[in-house]
Amino acid sequence: MGRRVSVVLLTGGSSGIGAVTARMLSDAGYKVYAGSRRGTLPEDCANRENLVPVVLDVNSQESVSAVVASVLSKEGHIDAVVCNAGNGIAGAVEQTSVDEAKYQFETCFFGAHRVIREVLPSMRAQKFGRIITISSVAATVPIPYQTFYSSAKAAVLIYTKALSLEVKGFGIQCCSILPGDTKTGFTAARKLTAESSDTTSVYYDTLKRSVGRMEHDEQNGMPASKIADAIVKQLGRNRMAPSVTPRIDYKAINLLVRLLPTRLMLWIVGKLYA
Repeated sequence: MGRRVSVVLLTGGSSGIGAVTARMLSDAGYKVYAGSRRGTLPEDCANRENLVPVVLDVNSQESVSAVVASVLSKEGHIDAVVCNAGNGIAGAVEQTSVDEAKYQFETCFFGAHRVIREVLPSMRAQKFGRIITISSVAATVPIPYQTFYSSAKAAVLIYTKALSLEVKGFGIQCCSILPGDTKTGFTAARKLTAESSDTTSVYYDTLKRSVGRMEHDEQNGMPASKIADAIVKQLGRNRMAPSVTPRIDYKAINLLVRLLPTRLMLWIVGKLYA
């Protein structure tokens, strides 16, 4: 048996998948620093000595640097980081400005990069570390009118795989979790791009049907605990999987995407969402 994870830094820990993950990691005995912009936790996570809420804005390098330095000062080490913070936009590509696209990538991709880049020096020094990112089945299945969400999550997936090759020699392992439709507050928080809100747009009716289908699937999807359980299990393993897709139906979807001709796969997705 090698070294085990004991201290975990989690982003996006105030709600949804992050809050459930924080609680389940705490239940499993880990010391968890749950970061979020609000620096709060739900009531069922309160008053736990091994679960500490911290104010952490992954879009701010100053905030990320300060939190990592603080945890290292208190604990002496960070064994694992779970990059869960994210956001969502919806809209036609033609009606998504560059600034809106950057908003999508800022938290989901660059936010994860800021945190990972900040913890890597200490993980290298201790010759041990676990890095988990939250990607999505949307990284492998292109979702129309959520093109930039799919793109950001695809970037996270490839980033994690490439990173694993760079840091393997330092005793650091990487894993990306790919949730399918999950019932959380993320659905209500999704924003339409400004131009896509125009009811006279040629895309409007199709967009509303597409996003409506996605929202329905999410609100009837798996509980956040399914994703949190996958994270806890990976951190408990001697050797993490490169990527994990919770629930067998979503695993099957990912397999089909790889096996089906691209034209057929896009036709099927179009029938569902376009």
